[in-house]
Amino acid sequence: MSASLLLPWFAMDFGKRLAALRKERQLTQQTLAASVGCHVTMIRRYEANETQPTLEVIRKLAVALSVSADKLVFEEGERGPSDDLRLQFEAVSQFTPEEKAVARTVLESLILRHTANRFSRSDNADDKNAAAS
Repeated sequence: MSASLLLPWFAMDFGKRLAALRKERQLTQQTLAASVGCHVTMIRRYEANETQPTLEVIRKLAVALSVSADKLVFEEGERGPSDDLRLQFEAVSQFTPEEKAVARTVLESLILRHTANRFSRSDNADDKNAAAS
């Protein structure tokens, strides 16, 4: 089995993103390693997806590359709102602080309700499975 198949889903493209960002900034692996405070071998291993950096190293890589940690870890568009909600979130960003607080409260309520419903459905399924046993 290849090494990439052993990595968790969130690490599958980390090495490629790291290498691309490093090359965009015209940095060598040695220069990036020095900026981060690690050995060049670790940069090579990160870029080859042979090992995963710690959260602290991701933070240092992001600072050294002048990007957010999200840019290193997530694929483009993987983290933001889906296209069907993007316009609404852009509109909310123009709200006054008071309007944003109301929108935040409404969203938090909807998320809480969704989570409660999800757990309720899960509990009901568990109860049905237990009764069938």
